[in-house]
Amino acid sequence: MNIKYCTYISLALLTGLSTVEASAQVVGGARAFEFLNMSNSPHVSALGGLAPANPEADVSLAMQNPSLYRPGIHNQLSANHNLYYADIGITNLQYAYHSPKLQTTFGVGVQSINYGTFQATDIYGSYLGTVRASDFALNLSAARQYKEHWRYGVTLKWAHSTLADRSASALLGDVGVTYFDTARGITLGIVAKNMGVTLKRYNPNNPAEPLPFDLQIGLTKSLKNVPLRLFVVAHHLYQWDIRYNNPADKKSNIFGADTTADNKTYFADKLFRHLTIGGELTIGKRLGISVAYNHLRRNELSTLETKGLAGFSFGAGLYLNKFQVHYARSFMATAGAYNEFGLNIALDKLFKVGSKTEPWHWNNDYPNW
Repeated sequence: MNIKYCTYISLALLTGLSTVEASAQVVGGARAFEFLNMSNSPHVSALGGLAPANPEADVSLAMQNPSLYRPGIHNQLSANHNLYYADIGITNLQYAYHSPKLQTTFGVGVQSINYGTFQATDIYGSYLGTVRASDFALNLSAARQYKEHWRYGVTLKWAHSTLADRSASALLGDVGVTYFDTARGITLGIVAKNMGVTLKRYNPNNPAEPLPFDLQIGLTKSLKNVPLRLFVVAHHLYQWDIRYNNPADKKSNIFGADTTADNKTYFADKLFRHLTIGGELTIGKRLGISVAYNHLRRNELSTLETKGLAGFSFGAGLYLNKFQVHYARSFMATAGAYNEFGLNIALDKLFKVGSKTEPWHWNNDYPNW
């Protein structure tokens, strides 16, 4: 299939959503296991939190789209541990291994969030001790190539959440397809994320909370004469109107009546809330600079009085022979930015093994694509 037809399909899916009748709602906070949609590395954070079609040789990007697992990231380990807002600890691990015999690239990863301890009280305010809250997910992935320009992959996830004396678990899956054309510098990725079933509910007497499903399409273009890579990601494609009308933005007169006359359709705002755009500039062979803009994040996390840099993210990557060092600064809200560091390790280059372990294909070296 020619890449132009894939692009037409992507645009049709996005613009066609305008005919879907759906009430606007808050994207976050309405589903269980929302942590599965959080950025899993500083490189992803620098790209606006979404990267379903980034061709860089970084194994952490494969968690965004399982079809990005490929021989070029064989034996690469991504390790990230960060102190998030309010001393929340986040750990992400991702590893890839390619089996030439099976012609399949496998991946395994861990997502862990520790929210800390909290004081528990009854309805009268009496102290009952301390409780903990945490989220955890284990993912297993496999991807293969189809013909010359296509890769497809799946990820199976087991997620568990503990909130004080309540806990829940779910079995979920991601399915992704990637089209790549290195000659023209084009990468197109489509992924359906977090499809599955709840195995255990927080409250067995209530219906299960919906899972954080998302449908994303990403397109990345590397320019020929400039070491610059541009990208656009369309997300939340299952619903057209994801615009949130904040009640705090409404105005009233002295009689308490709502005076906010709003007959606008907000088509442009609704469209761009589905998009994340940005670019990556390569300086020499070792340094990469990233910048991205997330319109949905900017509008949901900023205020009418102060926009600041909410929705923007910046990052840098240092690419060495055995290591990759990544840094990101994300402006999640006008209250402040979040800094993140991460390390990728080429295990086969750091730890050489002897000829006795050649059947493991440990030292095999593959091109990126």
